[in-house]
Amino acid sequence: MRLPIIMVVIILLLQVATDAYIFFAAWQRSRRLGAAKFQLLESAFFLVYIIVFLCLPKRGESDQMLQVSMWMLFFYLTVYVGKIIFVLFDLIASIPKLWGGKRVNGISIAGIVVGIIAFIAMWWGALINRYHVQVNEVTVRIEDLPQSFAGYRIAQISDLHVGTFGRDTTFINKLVEIVNAQHPDLIVFTGDIVNRRADELKPFVNSLGRLDAKDGVISILGNHDYGDYIDWPSAQDKELNMEQLMDFQLEMNWELLTNSSTIVYGENPSDSIVVIGVENWGEPPFPAYGDLLMAYPTPGDSAVKILLSHNPVHWLKEVEPVDSMKIDLTLSGHTHAMQVALGRVSPAALRYDNWSGLYESHDGQRPLYVNIGAGTVGVPMRIGATPEVTIFTLIPKKKRKTT
Repeated sequence: MRLPIIMVVIILLLQVATDAYIFFAAWQRSRRLGAAKFQLLESAFFLVYIIVFLCLPKRGESDQMLQVSMWMLFFYLTVYVGKIIFVLFDLIASIPKLWGGKRVNGISIAGIVVGIIAFIAMWWGALINRYHVQVNEVTVRIEDLPQSFAGYRIAQISDLHVGTFGRDTTFINKLVEIVNAQHPDLIVFTGDIVNRRADELKPFVNSLGRLDAKDGVISILGNHDYGDYIDWPSAQDKELNMEQLMDFQLEMNWELLTNSSTIVYGENPSDSIVVIGVENWGEPPFPAYGDLLMAYPTPGDSAVKILLSHNPVHWLKEVEPVDSMKIDLTLSGHTHAMQVALGRVSPAALRYDNWSGLYESHDGQRPLYVNIGAGTVGVPMRIGATPEVTIFTLIPKKKRKTT
């Protein structure tokens, strides 16, 4: 997706202002032209660098060019995040000069150290942490859970964005082995299997087809799966892309739910649970494809129901507030924890009320779980927010007494 022109202008102005500040700081403090000249040459290099990046086609480019663009952007960010951190610290260090005092050099030095740490952390997040899969075990208690499903294990994966890996299947193979090692009864995938187009999935079909669970793999679509991030020659080409994505999932033996539902039966044939899959419930600028009533026309009936909905905002808007909505568990993805999280601190919290982990409804009957995904998009980095596999164990819950 092309950056809005106002954002491009802001990026260029911020870059020029940052480099100009560092240039004059180097000149004034070192009193040597060499240090300032080096900064000037570096600034000129990165100005040309970002202009070249911004001129690259972003929506019609080949997958190889997308890889180039992604790593170009990431390299640029690792440099300028560190620079901006230093400038902010140095400005704080210079505040005493407003009252005739001296710059606090310790703060400036701290800015250099923090900037270097940020640079290292970003590359660590790209080269190491984004491949470190974390398995989270979650127990969910459900009223009226059929006895055959006591102890039933569901594995959730989400947001693979396989296009980010190009044709390298190493990580996806590792992920598949980790999921299979948990011996789940059912595997669910909650959307965003690709970045832009269905053919990104082709190198990974065999790997993902090895996911193994007694009751199979059930999947839904996410906002990246519809081809909305690329300019298609025609509406027919976009439709063919969607058909190809569905064909790949059939080849992988996945059951794709598109505003529909399926029944999973227990060892006792009279025991069952319903898995409901809505299409992406988009917020602007994403189109809204999801329709819960189409997927399951009577969501308030007594059947035990698990809802797969890519965007957790759907739960917040249409499930949690409606007391008559009997959805026993909603599973979502989408947020990635914005690929940066230190414990429960993440920039995702500024954008989403529900961005990672388990959230209870106001009546304690319809919880939501947000999986932060296994892949990356935009920048190939995860700091803290490690790729997630979630294993849910279903346990019967006693009915609350009514008065």
